[in-house]
Amino acid sequence: QVQLLNSGGGSVQPGGSLRLSCAASGRIVSINEMNWYRQAPGKERDLVAGFTRDGRIEYADSVKGRFTISRDNAKNTVYLQMNSLKPEDTAVYVCDAEISTDRDGETWYGWGQGTQVFVSS
Repeated sequence: QVQLLNSGGGSVQPGGSLRLSCAASGRIVSINEMNWYRQAPGKERDLVAGFTRDGRIEYADSVKGRFTISRDNAKNTVYLQMNSLKPEDTAVYVCDAEISTDRDGETWYGWGQGTQVFVSS
């Protein structure tokens, strides 16, 4: 019913920038919560940034001051602007979301397919 499409990954040099997109499609009334996670080989999946249910924004300490999460409600899309990228930012980035699909409490929860980010000289 609802799908999340992750895009915007690629290869950049240290200090470069990328903008990731998490676009929701399908029957959508509102996006209740959306988060970006990342996972490097052999490591646990960690929260990078997200919008909470009450509209607050939270960031991992490792990305504060470098990454910015934003939304375009008209496009049902959340962006992650990543500046001053470091080699340790290399990972697969994945978004998840809880979405209201009607006005009577029905919700959908799921994950995007992920997008790869490489930061190397």
